[in-house]
Amino acid sequence: MIADEMRDRLGALNPTRLDIIDESEGHRGHAGFREGGESHFRIRMASAEFAGKGRLAQHRMVHAALGDIVPRIHALALELAES
Repeated sequence: MIADEMRDRLGALNPTRLDIIDESEGHRGHAGFREGGESHFRIRMASAEFAGKGRLAQHRMVHAALGDIVPRIHALALELAES
C-alpha cells in the first residue's frame, strides 16, 4: 500500500506526529480518482527537522523523502509543523 510506503520513507524525517489520510473517496468522479483509492492523500506531520525552515523548504523535504511515490499519486496535501 502506498500509505505504508509513505510512512516508511517519512520515518527518515523523525516525525513526532504522522497522520497519512487517504482522501480518495471524497474525490470520486473527479480527475485522478482511482477505484480502490490511493490517489489523493493528506499528510499531517510534525518534526524537529522542520525547525527554522520555511514552508517551501519543509515541503521539499517531504517530497524528497517520498521520492518516486509522488508521481504515482494524483494529489498530495501537506500540513507540516515544527515539533
